[in-house]
Amino acid sequence: MAFFGDKTTACGLQTLNDFLQDRSYIRGYTPSQVDAEVFSSLAKAPEDDFCHVLRWYNHIKSLGVELRLTGENLTTITALPENITNEDEKSKKPGPIAKSSIMLDVKPWDDETNMSTLEELVRSIRMDGLQWGASKLAPLAFGINKLSILCTVEDEKVSVDDLTVKICDFEDTVQSVDIAAFNKI
Repeated sequence: MAFFGDKTTACGLQTLNDFLQDRSYIRGYTPSQVDAEVFSSLAKAPEDDFCHVLRWYNHIKSLGVELRLTGENLTTITALPENITNEDEKSKKPGPIAKSSIMLDVKPWDDETNMSTLEELVRSIRMDGLQWGASKLAPLAFGINKLSILCTVEDEKVSVDDLTVKICDFEDTVQSVDIAAFNKI
């Protein structure tokens, strides 16, 4: 790399330092043969005055780049060590499954509604990612009880709106459905 000048002089190192000010490598975004050539032309680590060259030098040195020179020509440069992983490989892993715990209040039309039948109807709803939990009857008003039932849903598979619509589809027994509590797990 003759355009950096003599890298054994302060002037040549300053030219290289200015060049590496906003770059990680001499050419491109990965270590290349050019980096290996410039690295091999430096006899030792540069002084602290040339901070960008020193940063680059230490980085290339830490990669464990092996150079085999035949005369003046560079013949091989090894790849990065195996323990360095690629960011793309990490991003392919699925993240944690987002779940929500929901307390639904199912209100019947009147006090003559059979609440155990109502609970069976609600629990008969099956969706991928939906799990029913505990339930209880709670007094509402004028002798009417409401069904409070817990469910756990996977956020990507089950829409809460779809669930409430499916419960409301039992229109002979269900007057309305309210979300009493909604917690992300």
